[in-house]
Amino acid sequence: MPRESRPGQGQRRSPARSKVGHGARVGAAVARDGLERPVRCLTFPGLRRRIPEVSLAAPDGPAWLHLFGDLNRTDVALQAQIRQVLVAAIEGRTLSEGTRLPSSRRLADVLAVARNTVVFAYDQLIDEGYLVSVERSGVFVASLDGRAREAAAPRCPDGAEWTARFALRPSLLRHIAKPRDWQSYPYPFLFGQFDPSLFPTQSWRESVAAASTVSSINDWAGDLIDDDDPELLEQLRAQVLPRRGIWAAEGEAMITIGAQQALYLVTRLLVGSGTPVAVEDPGYPDARHMVALAGGIVRPMPVDGAGAVWHEGLAECRLAILTPGHQCPTTAILSPERRRAILAAARAQDAVIVEDDYDADMFAEGERAPPLKSQDTEARVVYVGSLSKALAPGLRLGYVVAPAPVIAELRVLRRIMLRHPPSNNQRAMAMFIGLGHYRGHLRRVAAALSERAAIVDAALPHHLPGFAARRNAGAASAWITGPEGFDARRLVEAARGAGVLIEPGDVFFADPERGRRCFRLGFSSIRTERIEEGLRRLGRLVG
Repeated sequence: MPRESRPGQGQRRSPARSKVGHGARVGAAVARDGLERPVRCLTFPGLRRRIPEVSLAAPDGPAWLHLFGDLNRTDVALQAQIRQVLVAAIEGRTLSEGTRLPSSRRLADVLAVARNTVVFAYDQLIDEGYLVSVERSGVFVASLDGRAREAAAPRCPDGAEWTARFALRPSLLRHIAKPRDWQSYPYPFLFGQFDPSLFPTQSWRESVAAASTVSSINDWAGDLIDDDDPELLEQLRAQVLPRRGIWAAEGEAMITIGAQQALYLVTRLLVGSGTPVAVEDPGYPDARHMVALAGGIVRPMPVDGAGAVWHEGLAECRLAILTPGHQCPTTAILSPERRRAILAAARAQDAVIVEDDYDADMFAEGERAPPLKSQDTEARVVYVGSLSKALAPGLRLGYVVAPAPVIAELRVLRRIMLRHPPSNNQRAMAMFIGLGHYRGHLRRVAAALSERAAIVDAALPHHLPGFAARRNAGAASAWITGPEGFDARRLVEAARGAGVLIEPGDVFFADPERGRRCFRLGFSSIRTERIEEGLRRLGRLVG
């Protein structure tokens, strides 16, 4: 039966113009075969809620209220929530084909929302094919041929033995572990996560909207194969890198899914079986893992207050992985003398350096030393950075800067893995930078972190007497070493029970016993007003 056309975008839809039939009412609603099927609980990420097990064969007000639960009346549009609940219930067969829904007026009364909210939700789902409106009968769940079928878990006790087939066992490698529910802890002193209250919501929305015009979509909707969004590459070369004293010509930069992928790709390209690689110890554990997984040999570089120490035992190394800006995890800044010495050693033994500038955007420009790449006059430094760490780590946008032949090979290697990072996110980030939001956001982040750093620096000696704390200027974390006999692992577990999250330090060492007394305390993820109390609780535990 023909349906009325939808009003234009931006028009207010009245019930009279809706596709929803006016005769719909709550009544007996069963599947077309007359059977009630068992239902299961479903989850859907938009609302972080589970669809309850409830029979809606003969729905009444309380049953529908139970299905929808408490709607979020602050962050998510009500009509969007209604649609999400209905889609999840239909896909999961909680609502079977032919089930009649309440009238728009009735459901609006049950949920305490405006009738037009329900009308709009119903109309959208009619357009998407989930619902069907029958004149003078009501709104029903449509037939969905592509719906997931009920399936039992496969049983194959005599099936393949998978663990014996693994060529690699990366799950056995020690790594930095953080609770997935870290935001539920009141005092998360974690590095690498970010306080959501600092996210520039309106600015990002404007950037996404600018990236969602018809012309922009035409630019990024296709498969870029091994290329990147030219707009983001231009913004990177014109705005981001020059602030760090780095100039990259066309063809000398590539976008990655975070700095992590950049490190992996570079390591995979430059490290083969038996390749000796200098890696900081303590240092980023995944740098060691990447070298080992590529078949290379890890040569530890000791670290002191002036950063990594290059020594004669590294003479055979043709590659070094460094964090000179803020050494991970000690925050030591590579001294000018060490920088000159390492660049000279690289020149003398024809080595190259991978510089992981992982936290370059966390503080104001004047609070950190320039990158090693900015002093590289022989194109021996491959520079890796992140565009999203200070914005939203989950956005996963990083980059690598290197000579054009290196970038050309990296692009092919990346294509084999995953083609390219999502181009819509690349364009949105390009707009974010181009509209001036990026620089403004970094200024606000720098101010917030500077305030937090001052609180941490003042409070640590008071709450953790007898502990050695290192936090160099511009670092968003402190490296803490306890007295003799102190076990940081035990403190990590005890602190977690008290709502305080800190990171054990042993994972950063090739020999974990060397880091038994150490832990890292970050403050990019904790709200400013909670720092003092969090450190007070930590002090009570060690006292």
